[in-house]
Amino acid sequence: MATLWNKGTACTDLVENFTVGNDRILDARLAKYDVMGSKAHIKMLESIGLLTADELRVLDAGLDEIAATIEAGGFVLEDDVEDIHSQVELILTRKLGDVGKKIHSGRSRNDQVLVDIKLFLREELKAFRGEAVELFDKLQALSEKYKDVILPGYTHAQIAMPSSFGMWFGAYAEALVNDMYMLAGAYRVVNRNPLGSSAGYGNSFPLDREMTTELLGFASPDYNSVAAQMSRGKSEKCVAAAIGSLALTLNKFAADCCQYMCPNFGFIHFPDNLTTGSSIMPHKKNPDVWELVRGKCNRILSTENEINLLCSNMPHGYHREYQILKDILFPSLELMHACLEITSYMLDYIEVNDHILSSGLYEYMFTVEEVNRRTLAGKPFREAYKEVGIEVNEGRFHYDGKDFSTLKPSDLGHTHIGSIGNLCNDRIKALMDEATDWK
Repeated sequence: MATLWNKGTACTDLVENFTVGNDRILDARLAKYDVMGSKAHIKMLESIGLLTADELRVLDAGLDEIAATIEAGGFVLEDDVEDIHSQVELILTRKLGDVGKKIHSGRSRNDQVLVDIKLFLREELKAFRGEAVELFDKLQALSEKYKDVILPGYTHAQIAMPSSFGMWFGAYAEALVNDMYMLAGAYRVVNRNPLGSSAGYGNSFPLDREMTTELLGFASPDYNSVAAQMSRGKSEKCVAAAIGSLALTLNKFAADCCQYMCPNFGFIHFPDNLTTGSSIMPHKKNPDVWELVRGKCNRILSTENEINLLCSNMPHGYHREYQILKDILFPSLELMHACLEITSYMLDYIEVNDHILSSGLYEYMFTVEEVNRRTLAGKPFREAYKEVGIEVNEGRFHYDGKDFSTLKPSDLGHTHIGSIGNLCNDRIKALMDEATDWK
Protein backbone atom coordinates (compact mmCIF):
# COMPACT_ATOMS: atom_id res chain seq x y z
CA MET A 1 0.00 0.00 0.00
CA ALA A 2 1.29 3.49 -0.91
CA THR A 3 1.81 5.58 2.22
CA LEU A 4 3.10 9.09 2.79
CA TRP A 5 5.19 7.86 5.70
CA ASN A 6 6.78 4.81 4.04
CA LYS A 7 10.51 4.65 4.79
CA GLY A 8 11.27 1.55 2.76
CA THR A 9 10.29 -1.12 5.31
CA ALA A 10 7.54 -3.67 4.81
CA CYS A 11 4.34 -3.74 6.86
CA THR A 12 2.33 -6.92 7.35
CA ASP A 13 -1.22 -6.97 6.02
CA LEU A 14 -2.58 -7.69 9.49
CA VAL A 15 -0.94 -4.61 11.01
CA GLU A 16 -1.80 -2.48 8.00
CA ASN A 17 -5.48 -3.44 8.01
CA PHE A 18 -5.75 -2.93 11.77
CA THR A 19 -4.14 0.51 11.77
CA VAL A 20 -5.95 1.82 8.69
CA GLY A 21 -9.34 0.67 10.00
CA ASN A 22 -12.31 2.47 8.41
CA ASP A 23 -10.25 5.46 7.31
CA ARG A 24 -10.52 4.60 3.63
CA ILE A 25 -14.31 4.76 3.85
CA LEU A 26 -14.66 7.67 6.26
CA ASP A 27 -12.05 9.84 4.53
CA ALA A 28 -14.08 9.96 1.32
CA ARG A 29 -16.06 12.89 2.69
CA LEU A 30 -12.82 14.76 3.46
CA ALA A 31 -11.48 14.64 -0.10
CA LYS A 32 -12.71 18.06 -1.23
CA TYR A 33 -11.42 19.66 1.97
CA ASP A 34 -8.01 18.07 1.44
CA VAL A 35 -7.88 19.77 -1.94
CA MET A 36 -8.98 23.10 -0.40
CA GLY A 37 -6.25 22.89 2.23
CA SER A 38 -3.65 21.92 -0.36
CA LYS A 39 -4.55 24.83 -2.64
CA ALA A 40 -4.05 27.30 0.21
CA HIS A 41 -0.83 25.57 1.26
CA ILE A 42 0.82 25.74 -2.17
CA LYS A 43 -0.04 29.41 -2.58
CA MET A 44 1.70 30.04 0.70
CA LEU A 45 4.69 27.89 -0.36
CA GLU A 46 5.08 29.98 -3.52
CA SER A 47 4.94 33.19 -1.48
CA ILE A 48 7.91 32.09 0.64
CA GLY A 49 9.95 30.80 -2.30
CA LEU A 50 9.47 27.03 -1.90
CA LEU A 51 7.59 26.85 -5.22
CA THR A 52 8.09 28.83 -8.41
CA ALA A 53 5.20 30.67 -10.02
CA ASP A 54 5.09 28.05 -12.80
CA GLU A 55 5.05 25.20 -10.26
CA LEU A 56 2.21 26.86 -8.39
CA ARG A 57 0.27 27.29 -11.61
CA VAL A 58 0.49 23.63 -12.65
CA LEU A 59 -0.14 22.34 -9.11
CA ASP A 60 -3.15 24.62 -8.70
CA ALA A 61 -4.56 23.47 -12.06
CA GLY A 62 -3.95 19.84 -11.09
CA LEU A 63 -5.79 20.33 -7.79
CA ASP A 64 -8.67 22.00 -9.63
CA GLU A 65 -8.97 18.92 -11.84
CA ILE A 66 -9.06 16.68 -8.77
CA ALA A 67 -11.69 18.94 -7.18
CA ALA A 68 -13.84 18.67 -10.31
CA THR A 69 -13.51 14.87 -10.22
CA ILE A 70 -14.57 14.85 -6.57
CA GLU A 71 -17.54 17.11 -7.32
CA ALA A 72 -18.61 14.82 -10.17
CA GLY A 73 -18.38 11.77 -7.90
CA GLY A 74 -15.51 10.22 -9.83
CA PHE A 75 -12.77 10.40 -7.21
CA VAL A 76 -11.60 6.89 -6.33
CA LEU A 77 -9.28 5.78 -3.56
CA GLU A 78 -7.19 3.07 -5.20
CA ASP A 79 -6.85 -0.31 -3.48
CA ASP A 80 -3.15 0.05 -2.74
CA VAL A 81 -3.33 3.68 -1.56
CA GLU A 82 -3.65 4.30 2.17
CA ASP A 83 -5.87 7.38 2.33
CA ILE A 84 -7.16 10.38 0.42
CA HIS A 85 -4.15 12.50 1.36
CA SER A 86 -1.87 9.95 -0.30
CA GLN A 87 -4.26 9.64 -3.27
CA VAL A 88 -4.28 13.37 -3.99
CA GLU A 89 -0.49 13.56 -3.86
CA LEU A 90 -0.16 10.42 -6.00
CA ILE A 91 -2.45 11.82 -8.71
CA LEU A 92 -0.42 15.01 -8.84
CA THR A 93 2.89 13.13 -8.94
CA ARG A 94 1.71 10.87 -11.77
CA LYS A 95 0.60 13.89 -13.78
CA LEU A 96 3.34 16.37 -12.91
CA GLY A 97 6.32 14.28 -11.82
CA ASP A 98 8.57 15.65 -9.09
CA VAL A 99 6.56 18.87 -8.86
CA GLY A 100 3.73 16.83 -7.34
CA LYS A 101 6.01 15.68 -4.56
CA LYS A 102 6.63 19.26 -3.45
CA ILE A 103 3.06 19.74 -2.24
CA HIS A 104 3.85 18.22 1.16
CA SER A 105 6.72 20.60 1.96
CA GLY A 106 6.22 22.31 5.30
CA ARG A 107 3.38 20.18 6.60
CA SER A 108 2.81 16.87 8.33
CA ARG A 109 -0.07 14.55 7.74
CA ASN A 110 -1.09 15.59 11.28
CA ASP A 111 -1.87 19.19 10.38
CA GLN A 112 -3.14 18.11 6.98
CA VAL A 113 -5.74 15.84 8.61
CA LEU A 114 -6.55 18.51 11.18
CA VAL A 115 -7.26 21.20 8.61
CA ASP A 116 -9.37 18.78 6.55
CA ILE A 117 -11.46 17.84 9.57
CA LYS A 118 -11.90 21.45 10.69
CA LEU A 119 -12.99 22.54 7.21
CA PHE A 120 -15.39 19.59 7.09
CA LEU A 121 -16.84 20.22 10.55
CA ARG A 122 -17.22 23.91 9.78
CA GLU A 123 -19.44 23.07 6.81
CA GLU A 124 -21.35 20.46 8.83
CA LEU A 125 -22.15 23.04 11.51
CA LYS A 126 -23.38 25.47 8.88
CA ALA A 127 -25.62 22.72 7.47
CA PHE A 128 -27.03 22.00 10.94
CA ARG A 129 -27.69 25.70 11.37
CA GLY A 130 -29.79 25.77 8.21
CA GLU A 131 -31.69 22.61 9.13
CA ALA A 132 -32.37 23.84 12.66
CA VAL A 133 -33.66 27.19 11.37
CA GLU A 134 -36.01 25.40 8.97
CA LEU A 135 -37.38 23.34 11.85
CA PHE A 136 -37.60 26.44 14.05
CA ASP A 137 -39.67 28.28 11.44
CA LYS A 138 -42.12 25.39 11.16
CA LEU A 139 -42.51 25.13 14.92
CA GLN A 140 -43.14 28.86 15.22
CA ALA A 141 -45.72 28.75 12.43
CA LEU A 142 -47.52 25.89 14.18
CA SER A 143 -47.31 27.77 17.49
CA GLU A 144 -49.09 30.74 15.96
CA LYS A 145 -51.63 28.58 14.12
CA TYR A 146 -52.68 26.67 17.23
CA LYS A 147 -52.12 29.28 19.96
CA ASP A 148 -55.82 29.27 20.90
CA VAL A 149 -56.12 25.48 21.29
CA ILE A 150 -55.75 24.33 24.89
CA LEU A 151 -53.56 21.31 25.56
CA PRO A 152 -53.37 19.60 28.97
CA GLY A 153 -50.05 20.15 30.70
CA TYR A 154 -48.48 17.39 32.76
CA THR A 155 -46.06 17.12 35.67
CA HIS A 156 -44.93 13.75 37.06
CA ALA A 157 -46.91 12.30 34.11
CA GLN A 158 -50.09 13.52 35.88
CA ILE A 159 -52.61 16.05 34.60
CA ALA A 160 -51.41 19.39 35.94
CA MET A 161 -52.40 22.75 34.41
CA PRO A 162 -53.70 24.13 31.12
CA SER A 163 -51.14 24.56 28.39
CA SER A 164 -51.73 25.10 24.68
CA PHE A 165 -50.51 23.74 21.41
CA GLY A 166 -49.09 27.20 20.81
CA MET A 167 -47.01 26.88 23.95
CA TRP A 168 -45.98 23.29 23.14
CA PHE A 169 -44.75 24.02 19.62
CA GLY A 170 -43.26 27.33 20.74
CA ALA A 171 -41.32 25.69 23.57
CA TYR A 172 -39.43 23.47 21.14
CA ALA A 173 -38.79 26.44 18.86
CA GLU A 174 -37.16 28.31 21.75
CA ALA A 175 -35.22 25.19 22.75
CA LEU A 176 -33.65 25.32 19.28
CA VAL A 177 -32.35 28.82 20.07
CA ASN A 178 -30.28 27.37 22.91
CA ASP A 179 -29.15 24.57 20.60
CA MET A 180 -28.05 27.25 18.13
CA TYR A 181 -25.87 28.82 20.83
CA MET A 182 -24.19 25.43 21.21
CA LEU A 183 -23.65 25.14 17.44
CA ALA A 184 -22.19 28.65 17.37
CA GLY A 185 -19.82 27.80 20.22
CA ALA A 186 -18.63 24.67 18.47
CA TYR A 187 -18.15 26.70 15.28
CA ARG A 188 -15.88 29.15 17.11
CA VAL A 189 -13.72 26.28 18.34
CA VAL A 190 -13.55 24.65 14.91
CA ASN A 191 -13.01 27.86 12.95
CA ARG A 192 -9.28 28.19 13.72
CA ASN A 193 -6.44 27.20 11.42
CA PRO A 194 -4.02 24.40 12.45
CA LEU A 195 -2.19 24.33 9.11
CA GLY A 196 1.52 24.98 9.59
CA SER A 197 1.70 23.41 13.04
CA SER A 198 3.11 20.34 11.23
CA ALA A 199 3.47 17.39 13.60
CA GLY A 200 2.75 19.67 16.54
CA TYR A 201 6.02 21.54 16.95
CA GLY A 202 6.12 23.91 13.98
CA ASN A 203 8.57 23.88 11.13
CA SER A 204 11.92 25.37 10.15
CA PHE A 205 10.46 26.67 6.87
CA PRO A 206 9.30 30.33 7.15
CA LEU A 207 5.64 29.36 6.80
CA ASP A 208 3.10 32.19 6.51
CA ARG A 209 0.29 30.83 8.65
CA GLU A 210 -1.62 34.11 8.57
CA MET A 211 -1.83 33.77 4.80
CA THR A 212 -3.32 30.26 4.86
CA THR A 213 -5.70 31.37 7.60
CA GLU A 214 -7.02 34.12 5.37
CA LEU A 215 -7.15 31.93 2.26
CA LEU A 216 -9.17 29.26 4.05
CA GLY A 217 -11.49 31.73 5.75
CA PHE A 218 -10.60 30.79 9.32
CA ALA A 219 -11.17 33.37 12.06
CA SER A 220 -7.59 32.99 13.34
CA PRO A 221 -4.78 30.47 13.47
CA ASP A 222 -4.39 28.00 16.28
CA TYR A 223 -1.32 30.01 17.27
CA ASN A 224 0.63 27.61 19.46
CA SER A 225 1.61 24.56 17.42
CA VAL A 226 1.16 22.21 20.36
CA ALA A 227 -2.26 23.71 21.06
CA ALA A 228 -3.17 23.20 17.41
CA GLN A 229 -2.54 19.47 17.74
CA MET A 230 -4.37 19.41 21.07
CA SER A 231 -7.46 20.69 19.26
CA ARG A 232 -7.80 17.21 17.81
CA GLY A 233 -10.44 15.60 19.96
CA LYS A 234 -11.47 18.95 21.48
CA SER A 235 -13.02 20.09 18.19
CA GLU A 236 -14.88 16.80 17.80
CA LYS A 237 -16.02 16.93 21.42
CA CYS A 238 -17.48 20.42 20.99
CA VAL A 239 -19.31 19.40 17.83
CA ALA A 240 -20.61 16.28 19.59
CA ALA A 241 -21.86 18.43 22.47
CA ALA A 242 -23.62 20.77 20.04
CA ILE A 243 -25.41 18.03 18.11
CA GLY A 244 -26.12 16.36 21.45
CA SER A 245 -28.01 19.48 22.47
CA LEU A 246 -30.03 19.29 19.25
CA ALA A 247 -30.58 15.59 19.80
CA LEU A 248 -31.93 16.19 23.30
CA THR A 249 -34.50 18.64 21.92
CA LEU A 250 -35.63 16.23 19.20
CA ASN A 251 -35.58 13.28 21.59
CA LYS A 252 -38.00 15.00 23.97
CA PHE A 253 -40.26 16.17 21.14
CA ALA A 254 -40.34 12.65 19.71
CA ALA A 255 -41.21 11.25 23.15
CA ASP A 256 -44.09 13.74 23.39
CA CYS A 257 -45.35 12.72 19.95
CA CYS A 258 -45.24 9.01 20.84
CA GLN A 259 -47.37 9.74 23.91
CA TYR A 260 -49.73 12.23 22.29
CA MET A 261 -50.44 9.88 19.36
CA CYS A 262 -51.58 7.14 21.73
CA PRO A 263 -55.40 6.76 21.55
CA ASN A 264 -55.53 7.13 25.34
CA PHE A 265 -54.40 10.72 24.75
CA GLY A 266 -55.39 11.41 21.15
CA PHE A 267 -53.85 14.87 21.19
CA ILE A 268 -52.20 14.68 17.75
CA HIS A 269 -52.63 12.62 14.61
CA PHE A 270 -50.60 11.79 11.50
CA PRO A 271 -51.81 10.31 8.21
CA ASP A 272 -51.83 6.52 8.09
CA ASN A 273 -48.97 6.42 5.58
CA LEU A 274 -46.68 8.03 8.19
CA THR A 275 -47.43 5.36 10.77
CA THR A 276 -46.99 1.58 10.73
CA GLY A 277 -49.24 -1.33 11.52
CA SER A 278 -49.03 -4.59 13.39
CA SER A 279 -48.65 -8.08 11.96
CA ILE A 280 -51.40 -9.32 14.28
CA MET A 281 -53.41 -6.33 15.55
CA PRO A 282 -55.31 -4.65 12.69
CA HIS A 283 -56.14 -1.51 14.67
CA LYS A 284 -52.54 -0.46 15.36
CA LYS A 285 -51.07 2.81 14.07
CA ASN A 286 -47.59 2.80 15.52
CA PRO A 287 -45.37 5.92 15.86
CA ASP A 288 -42.30 4.18 14.42
CA VAL A 289 -40.81 7.37 13.01
CA TRP A 290 -40.91 9.11 16.39
CA GLU A 291 -39.66 6.03 18.22
CA LEU A 292 -36.66 5.88 15.90
CA VAL A 293 -36.00 9.62 16.23
CA ARG A 294 -36.07 9.10 20.00
CA GLY A 295 -33.71 6.12 19.82
CA LYS A 296 -31.30 7.59 17.29
CA CYS A 297 -31.06 10.81 19.27
CA ASN A 298 -30.15 8.72 22.32
CA ARG A 299 -27.28 7.27 20.29
CA ILE A 300 -26.18 10.78 19.29
CA LEU A 301 -26.21 11.79 22.96
CA SER A 302 -23.65 9.07 23.69
CA THR A 303 -21.17 10.49 21.16
CA GLU A 304 -19.67 13.14 23.42
CA ASN A 305 -19.10 10.60 26.17
CA GLU A 306 -17.33 8.23 23.76
CA ILE A 307 -15.04 11.05 22.69
CA ASN A 308 -14.35 11.97 26.31
CA LEU A 309 -13.40 8.38 27.11
CA LEU A 310 -11.16 8.11 24.05
CA CYS A 311 -9.24 11.35 24.63
CA SER A 312 -9.12 11.67 28.41
CA ASN A 313 -5.86 9.87 29.23
CA MET A 314 -3.47 10.85 26.43
CA PRO A 315 -0.58 13.29 26.96
CA HIS A 316 -0.23 16.12 24.46
CA GLY A 317 0.93 15.36 20.94
CA TYR A 318 -0.50 13.09 18.31
CA HIS A 319 -1.61 9.54 19.13
CA ARG A 320 -3.11 7.04 16.71
CA GLU A 321 -6.28 6.72 18.80
CA TYR A 322 -7.35 10.04 17.33
CA GLN A 323 -8.12 8.15 14.14
CA ILE A 324 -11.06 6.50 15.95
CA LEU A 325 -12.69 9.91 16.39
CA LYS A 326 -14.01 9.70 12.85
CA ASP A 327 -15.59 6.31 13.57
CA ILE A 328 -17.37 7.85 16.54
CA LEU A 329 -18.40 11.27 15.22
CA PHE A 330 -19.08 10.88 11.50
CA PRO A 331 -21.97 8.36 11.84
CA SER A 332 -23.54 10.60 14.50
CA LEU A 333 -23.41 13.56 12.14
CA GLU A 334 -25.32 11.54 9.56
CA LEU A 335 -27.88 10.45 12.16
CA MET A 336 -28.41 14.05 13.25
CA HIS A 337 -29.03 15.25 9.69
CA ALA A 338 -31.51 12.39 9.19
CA CYS A 339 -33.36 13.12 12.44
CA LEU A 340 -33.67 16.84 11.64
CA GLU A 341 -34.90 16.07 8.14
CA ILE A 342 -37.57 13.56 9.18
CA THR A 343 -38.78 15.73 12.08
CA SER A 344 -39.22 18.68 9.75
CA TYR A 345 -41.01 16.44 7.23
CA MET A 346 -43.39 15.00 9.82
CA LEU A 347 -44.38 18.47 11.03
CA ASP A 348 -45.78 19.19 7.56
CA TYR A 349 -48.48 16.58 8.26
CA ILE A 350 -49.21 16.93 11.98
CA GLU A 351 -52.87 17.39 12.94
CA VAL A 352 -53.95 18.58 16.37
CA ASN A 353 -57.09 17.68 18.30
CA ASP A 354 -58.94 20.91 19.04
CA HIS A 355 -61.67 19.13 21.06
CA ILE A 356 -59.54 17.64 23.82
CA LEU A 357 -61.48 19.37 26.57
CA SER A 358 -64.77 17.79 25.54
CA SER A 359 -63.67 14.92 27.78
CA GLY A 360 -64.44 15.40 31.47
CA LEU A 361 -61.05 13.85 32.17
CA TYR A 362 -59.31 17.21 32.20
CA GLU A 363 -61.45 19.44 34.41
CA TYR A 364 -59.10 19.07 37.37
CA MET A 365 -56.34 20.82 35.46
CA PHE A 366 -58.27 24.03 36.19
CA THR A 367 -57.98 23.74 39.99
CA VAL A 368 -55.14 26.26 40.07
CA GLU A 369 -57.21 28.64 37.95
CA GLU A 370 -60.05 28.35 40.45
CA VAL A 371 -57.74 28.86 43.44
CA ASN A 372 -56.33 31.96 41.77
CA ARG A 373 -59.82 33.27 40.92
CA ARG A 374 -60.88 33.02 44.55
CA THR A 375 -57.61 34.59 45.71
CA LEU A 376 -58.11 37.54 43.36
CA ALA A 377 -61.61 37.90 44.83
CA GLY A 378 -60.04 38.48 48.24
CA LYS A 379 -59.73 35.07 49.87
CA PRO A 380 -56.30 34.15 51.30
CA PHE A 381 -54.46 31.78 48.96
CA ARG A 382 -54.08 28.95 51.52
CA GLU A 383 -57.78 29.08 52.36
CA ALA A 384 -58.77 29.03 48.70
CA TYR A 385 -56.35 26.14 48.08
CA LYS A 386 -57.90 24.14 50.94
CA GLU A 387 -61.46 24.79 49.76
CA VAL A 388 -60.74 23.63 46.22
CA GLY A 389 -58.88 20.56 47.51
CA ILE A 390 -61.91 19.54 49.60
CA GLU A 391 -64.20 20.00 46.59
CA VAL A 392 -61.94 17.77 44.51
CA ASN A 393 -61.81 15.07 47.16
CA GLU A 394 -65.61 15.11 47.53
CA GLY A 395 -66.20 15.08 43.77
CA ARG A 396 -67.85 18.51 43.84
CA PHE A 397 -65.27 20.53 41.91
CA HIS A 398 -66.38 22.33 38.77
CA TYR A 399 -64.36 25.19 37.36
CA ASP A 400 -66.32 28.34 38.21
CA GLY A 401 -69.51 26.82 36.86
CA LYS A 402 -68.19 27.22 33.33
CA ASP A 403 -68.33 24.87 30.36
CA PHE A 404 -64.59 24.38 30.37
CA SER A 405 -64.70 22.41 27.09
CA THR A 406 -65.05 25.68 25.17
CA LEU A 407 -62.30 27.56 26.98
CA LYS A 408 -59.50 29.32 25.15
CA PRO A 409 -56.21 30.61 26.59
CA SER A 410 -57.58 34.14 26.43
CA ASP A 411 -60.31 33.14 28.89
CA LEU A 412 -57.81 32.17 31.58
CA GLY A 413 -56.13 35.48 32.28
CA HIS A 414 -52.59 34.33 31.55
CA THR A 415 -50.90 37.54 30.44
CA HIS A 416 -47.30 37.43 31.70
CA ILE A 417 -44.34 36.85 29.40
CA GLY A 418 -44.12 33.23 28.31
CA SER A 419 -47.63 32.24 29.41
CA ILE A 420 -50.26 30.68 27.15
CA GLY A 421 -51.73 34.14 26.62
CA ASN A 422 -48.40 35.79 25.78
CA LEU A 423 -46.17 33.38 23.87
CA CYS A 424 -43.60 36.02 22.79
CA ASN A 425 -42.92 34.24 19.50
CA ASP A 426 -41.68 37.49 17.97
CA ARG A 427 -39.08 37.88 20.71
CA ILE A 428 -38.01 34.25 20.34
CA LYS A 429 -37.60 34.83 16.60
CA ALA A 430 -35.35 37.81 17.34
CA LEU A 431 -33.23 35.61 19.60
CA MET A 432 -32.86 33.02 16.85
CA ASP A 433 -31.90 35.66 14.30
CA GLU A 434 -29.14 36.83 16.63
CA ALA A 435 -28.05 33.27 17.46
CA THR A 436 -27.59 32.38 13.78
CA ASP A 437 -25.37 35.38 13.03
CA TRP A 438 -22.06 33.55 12.57
CA LYS A 439 -20.06 32.65 9.49
